[in-house]
Amino acid sequence: MIKHKDQRIGVFIDVQNMYHSAKNLYHANVNFAKVLEEIVAGRQLIRAIAYVIKSDSREEQTFFEALSNQGFELKIKDLQIFPGGMKKADWDVGMAVDAIKLADKVDVVILVTGDGDFIPLVSYLKENKGCRVELVAFERTTSSKLVETVDEFTDLGKNIKKFLIKRYNNK
Repeated sequence: MIKHKDQRIGVFIDVQNMYHSAKNLYHANVNFAKVLEEIVAGRQLIRAIAYVIKSDSREEQTFFEALSNQGFELKIKDLQIFPGGMKKADWDVGMAVDAIKLADKVDVVILVTGDGDFIPLVSYLKENKGCRVELVAFERTTSSKLVETVDEFTDLGKNIKKFLIKRYNNK
């Protein structure tokens, strides 16, 4: 697909999804700055939003500051812990609502997630808003139906040296 400098783009990053994929597949962390640089590809970045979950760890605040310094707007949600110990931490609805709200201000919506729950969002953005939708994720942990639905898919797993940072601890 053709990418040109006049395209206005909005980037929506499911940080939890990408963190767990990189950790489980490669025992590494995602280099979000490199991912953003690659997907902007010289186009006009309107907004880059990183959706994160706050669980009150020390490293977390440093990570959030790093994302902010790299040009991401952070949306932060507290980790929910239910009676019985079940934990819930996702931003699916928030990401979808933000993408729909921004759809009239961008030409391209870029989702950085492998979560198949976004298929209805992709269809809506393409059919009702006329947006091109690009997907960026690790193919091995990405819904194949989601890949089929988008206009373009970038597999971060094809260039792990560029998009990953080796983890130096066992966490």
